[in-house]
Amino acid sequence: MSLSSHVEELKKKHKSLSEQVETAQRSPGSSDFEIAELKKQKLRLKEEIEKLSVSA
Repeated sequence: MSLSSHVEELKKKHKSLSEQVETAQRSPGSSDFEIAELKKQKLRLKEEIEKLSVSA
């Protein structure tokens, strides 16, 4: 897998997590812990995307 396709895949996962966070925040049954975990995953992906983009 090339670096650019890997970055694109990470961006897709990041977008998906964004949608999951929004859905969870609107859902009254979602716990704060679940939302926090999704946000942490999203942040890790963002940091990895930035790191790969800089090194490319």
